[in-house]
Amino acid sequence: MNKTIAIGTDIGGSHISCAAIDLVSGKILRETLTERAVDNQAQASTIINVWAEALSSVLDIVSLEKVKGIGFAMPGPFDYVKGICYIRGVAKYENLYGFNITDAIASSLDVPDDFLIRFMNDASAFAVGEAWAGSASKADRSLSITLGTGFGSAFINNRIPIVDGTEVPKMGCIYHLPYKDGIADDYFSTRGLLGRYKSVTGKELNGVKELAELASSNKIVFDLFTDFGENAGIFLAPWLIKFKAEILVIGGNISNAYSLFGDVFENRLKKEGYNGKVDISKLKEDAALLGSAYLLDDDFWKSIQHALPLM
Repeated sequence: MNKTIAIGTDIGGSHISCAAIDLVSGKILRETLTERAVDNQAQASTIINVWAEALSSVLDIVSLEKVKGIGFAMPGPFDYVKGICYIRGVAKYENLYGFNITDAIASSLDVPDDFLIRFMNDASAFAVGEAWAGSASKADRSLSITLGTGFGSAFINNRIPIVDGTEVPKMGCIYHLPYKDGIADDYFSTRGLLGRYKSVTGKELNGVKELAELASSNKIVFDLFTDFGENAGIFLAPWLIKFKAEILVIGGNISNAYSLFGDVFENRLKKEGYNGKVDISKLKEDAALLGSAYLLDDDFWKSIQHALPLM
């Protein structure tokens, strides 16, 4: 049987999302879309059990005989070749440290020996999904970023993440690059925005949505978003130009507040010399599902082999 279905899986900080995806059409089979909350402080066996339950729910709808395998969009540090988790020093999934996720999932689902389980960095999966079926699908060269809990990014050339060479930073991502008094991840993230609000007002907020709701009536908040857009343009423009990106795709929770900083951001990009397109992700969370499922495309899998150890 010609297996044309893959299960795309997105591992978030406190949830798992998964769905069956048609590798020919690039369509998500919506009736299979499944999400489960995950206690990221739980023991490894508990986390794996929740993941396996979610994946089993998909396999209950789509026959295993039609499924080529499972692709995971996984946060790092992670050995994307061997499927081993190395997350440590952050408040999530630390009990999975040293765990072979491939073996654990295969055992939990009781799949055949030839059933494929593959992994890719979550930001790269988002970018590949956008390049395959989203805003960047008509561009050869793109940069996709996620503005949320962290500052995710991936440079894409013909759907392949570029992780080395002179056109991109080390590891093919930008969160670790110096910016102001720290690194980019400290500034272009939920943590950064809320931290700057607290430093000015002494008040704490729960999230960017709550902050954005204050912008129309609070000049301090309005100025914070203006500053965010200005600095994001200054920071990103040189890399967009160096990579010759035709389009920048923006996702993540902060993108929902784009109306508060988008004009300033795009004007700054133009002033810095970048004239490509900018688009807010329409796929949103679906992008990582699509990108992870695309790991089961044989040509893509061959092309990405060199990149996986560097992610």
